[in-house]
Amino acid sequence: MIDRTWLDAAKGDIPQWAASMPKDADGTTIDWDWVRSLDLAHGVGTIPESTPQSIHDALKADYATRERLESIIAQCNSAFMTDFDRFIGSYRLPRALAYANRRLNDNINTLLHLGEQQHLWAVSRERRGRATIAVLKPYSGSGPSNDDQGMLDLSGEAGGTSAGNTAAENSDVKFPTTVALDDIQDRTAAILDARAERRKAQRFQKRAGDAAMARANLSGATSPGGAASSGNATGHHPKPDWRDAYLPGRDVDAVMGIDIETTGIDPARDYIIDVGFEFMNMASPRPAGEPETYAYEQGYYAAGDAYGQSRLAFGVPPENAALGNALIAKLTGIDVRGRSSEAGYRLFDEWPQAQAGLLARLTQQPYVAHNATFEHSWFMLNVAGYAESYRAGRITIIDTLPMSRQWDPGAVPTNEHPYGDNTLDAYAKRQGALDSAHNERHLGLEDSHIMLVAMKHHLAALKAQRKGPWGPAGRAGVGGKSCGRKR
Repeated sequence: MIDRTWLDAAKGDIPQWAASMPKDADGTTIDWDWVRSLDLAHGVGTIPESTPQSIHDALKADYATRERLESIIAQCNSAFMTDFDRFIGSYRLPRALAYANRRLNDNINTLLHLGEQQHLWAVSRERRGRATIAVLKPYSGSGPSNDDQGMLDLSGEAGGTSAGNTAAENSDVKFPTTVALDDIQDRTAAILDARAERRKAQRFQKRAGDAAMARANLSGATSPGGAASSGNATGHHPKPDWRDAYLPGRDVDAVMGIDIETTGIDPARDYIIDVGFEFMNMASPRPAGEPETYAYEQGYYAAGDAYGQSRLAFGVPPENAALGNALIAKLTGIDVRGRSSEAGYRLFDEWPQAQAGLLARLTQQPYVAHNATFEHSWFMLNVAGYAESYRAGRITIIDTLPMSRQWDPGAVPTNEHPYGDNTLDAYAKRQGALDSAHNERHLGLEDSHIMLVAMKHHLAALKAQRKGPWGPAGRAGVGGKSCGRKR
């Protein structure tokens, strides 16, 4: 029995959030009474009758709900991390909203597929700006232009009460294409682009204000033109950027490498399906008594200095499994059609014990990831207690992506890769952690392993050359990114 009482309990946090966050990420005043009215535990999506207008209206309503929810979720991180007086005590409410939004997104995809089956439209997945969206086009008698979402089985064997099962009872009925499509197009890309433009304008205003202040005080007189140049992005001297906060320090040693595989890239829409982590010491000897061998999926991987390896598999709701995910199956080898909760797989966002166990490991030493902001964003909306621990400074994050970008001379800028090729695959190969004949596996444990091996090789070389953490701009201590305390 899944305990979802925490979802309703999360609404008790609304007064804290309402006092600190009156507007969402798009500058719209939040209707917190509307949030309070949502049935987070049992679903906020619409299950229609299987008629053209009902399907159209349900999709329109679900899109509107998703837009409102996601604009609130997108603002929560900023509000929580800048709540210096700690009026907001918990990140439980954003996690609850994300939980409901994932199921809503499944319902939207089910409705999209149902409309295809009823010949109301054809769906193509297209990259628009910052997002890949579902574009609806008039049905022309041909199938969908791609199969990224897999095929929905409407035989009724999957059970449940999804919109797909409603269609199963009428799968032989063909309706004419009589519904309007203009008002049920996915607006995600337009929303994200507009949000980015507002942030860009705000940054410009801040820089202009800072420059004006510099000209008005003594520092402006002694430092004409403002701050000195920080370098250039050519050769191996890229400009410093925000990722540099995640670079390790000279004294880094025991770390946990972690990598997650997901059904998509959005933690408010998609699911964690695979987590792999292991430990490795960057400087001190491997702990005595730890098993010296571990069988990775790749027989050519040797555990070496790694210890404490673990692989965790998680599932998806039946509606998500029924839709399938050909892209993720091709990338990782994980077919979500066999990962339904009805097949016995636990969902990570419904498994508090798994979340607590992972959090305990994330807080006991620095954790390392490649493009760590990805893992961080998923943990914020999936792991109970993570956001609170991070804000309190109990979590330190190290990222091997800026290590590759800043300290690896092999990351040569090209037209295709303006900052060099800094994928985990490329970085691991340059650092001797992955044979050139093989590629990154895209499974959590295996990717964690090659990342840590590459990091250890890289740090050893940098120390010998007196570069990186041991260079003029290097940091003492563990380094990495943490909040709530000075390092």
